[in-house]
Amino acid sequence: MTGLNLPPDVYPPARYIEKVNLTTGELLDDPILPKQLLVSGHRDFHVVDIYARFLMSRAIEKTKDPETVLQRMRSVRSLGKKTVEVLAGVLGTKNTTGLGKALFGLKDKEYYFRFKKSAVAPDEARRRIAELRRVAIAQLAGACVEGRPALSVLLTGGTGFLGKEIIAQAADDDVVRELVVLIRPKEVRDRKTKQVTRVLSPAERGVDLLKELGLESHPHRDKYRFIDGDIEKPRLGVGDADFARLRTTLTHVIHCAASVSFDDPYEESFRANVLGALNALQFSLDIQESPGSRFVAHTSIETSYIHGRQTHGAAREDEILFPRNFYNNFYELTKAMGSIETDRFMLERGLRLTQLCPAIVVGDARTGNNRGDTKVINAPINTFGRAKMALEDKAGSWTERSKAKMIASLACIFPGNPSAEINLIPVDRVVRGILAALRRPESTGVRIHLANDNRLTSAQIRSIAHEEIEVDVKLAEPTLHRTVTLPLLTKALTSLNEPKLAGALGTLSQIFGGYSEWGQPVHEVGNDVEILGLPYPRPHAEHVFRMVCRHNRFVQSFGIIRDPLEIARRERLWSEVVARLEQSSGAHVGVMSAAAFRTALRAAIDPETFQPQA
Repeated sequence: MTGLNLPPDVYPPARYIEKVNLTTGELLDDPILPKQLLVSGHRDFHVVDIYARFLMSRAIEKTKDPETVLQRMRSVRSLGKKTVEVLAGVLGTKNTTGLGKALFGLKDKEYYFRFKKSAVAPDEARRRIAELRRVAIAQLAGACVEGRPALSVLLTGGTGFLGKEIIAQAADDDVVRELVVLIRPKEVRDRKTKQVTRVLSPAERGVDLLKELGLESHPHRDKYRFIDGDIEKPRLGVGDADFARLRTTLTHVIHCAASVSFDDPYEESFRANVLGALNALQFSLDIQESPGSRFVAHTSIETSYIHGRQTHGAAREDEILFPRNFYNNFYELTKAMGSIETDRFMLERGLRLTQLCPAIVVGDARTGNNRGDTKVINAPINTFGRAKMALEDKAGSWTERSKAKMIASLACIFPGNPSAEINLIPVDRVVRGILAALRRPESTGVRIHLANDNRLTSAQIRSIAHEEIEVDVKLAEPTLHRTVTLPLLTKALTSLNEPKLAGALGTLSQIFGGYSEWGQPVHEVGNDVEILGLPYPRPHAEHVFRMVCRHNRFVQSFGIIRDPLEIARRERLWSEVVARLEQSSGAHVGVMSAAAFRTALRAAIDPETFQPQA
């Protein structure tokens, strides 16, 4: 733990990663700091370095040939090194490394990082996985009633975006006979005094959750049970009575809880994404090893971005390598660490499990419905939308309106390389994959990307936002935005008495700046169709993103509507309207132009009340 300012219960990165001499291949004993594992720790240290990245970005955009551009940049770098050597001779110094760094920002890494190898040899690993799969198939057969699986499933993360969709889809899934949702009590505080006025029990929170999902009167309402628990506690914080029942009834555990905050510090990300995963894995192993257990398998929800910045070849489903271009944030890094722990529990301790790795999860493929989520891709959409509302606001004096327009224009500057690709996958497909894994024990021991094979570029996102939100988004080259434009924007907005907006733009840049740079991974896909049986073709990313924009604009009013019951009411009406439009046109509503969709929507829904037109 030397050199790491971490709580005593947090493992250092060296548990998973080793530092290797690039020339000799020897292991280095240097401490590995979390910040060294992010791309942000290896750039923006010199004006020449910053400008070189800007030129490389522009060259890739113009030529559409990143490999050739990278090769030329290597040639330029080699020329820079030779220049430094000549200058060092003229100046009579042997410190060529320091001179190159001072003059041109040249950084020679004499090491690289890699994940530590598994203690289990590949042939033995394959043998163990085959045996785990064989037992899982037998266990599922034993959990059948009248030839059909009758599953009892424990779910963590049930109040999150993905967890809510799992609860909703499980309602009509005849195979899931019982869904036990782990949920913590919730303190309700007075808005003014901040004093706790009451504490909602897990059962009470469950009632509210089912009401929000429109399941309070569902015929299968009784399949849900909500129990007290906490993923950051041993045995998931489950009480003795509940555990005694679960150990003989559970067939599956879906570990969905995680921190999806891309800007959390290492300690918080590790606690949620690694220690939480360890607690869930140990819980499942305890259930699996209980006498008389019906347990089939543990389903771990990871992310396809555990592969970090991969620029050479596709990120494969069957392996995880430390990215030579590092990770975008601690979320990705700690999810990768969690995946390694999951492999260890499977190979070294015999836990039957499947790893599912979604890409960037967005709203429903047909409707864009997201149950009020305002995170990830919804955040910039809502920022652009509120900028549009500010531009259209006619209230106030000429000076106030001018100021509002200036602020709105600043809010619509977004860091993005036009050619950078972003992998969006609808939440309904992800959950179909999760539920399919429960009844397909042949997925045991497999890592499966729930990702898309058609991706959107930043340029496409800008174009769609222009059509759907009716606002001009200006793409800023990420390196210059991060180092030059954003500090100027922050200063300007602060002088305009808009510190919150300045902070929001800084957060957006920190979160999305990495994903909108060139060099994001291309995810290998195939197991989702071949093993889980999900339909092909995969969702059309452009149509999906259009519906997300439309949903956020009309259903959520760009994040202004926050009441979950009101959002649920609106989403039900929205779904009905979308279904009618699809029925009349015979095609996905995302095919409709933005103008045609708005006309059809006004004919169906009163925009002021969000009620059906008379």
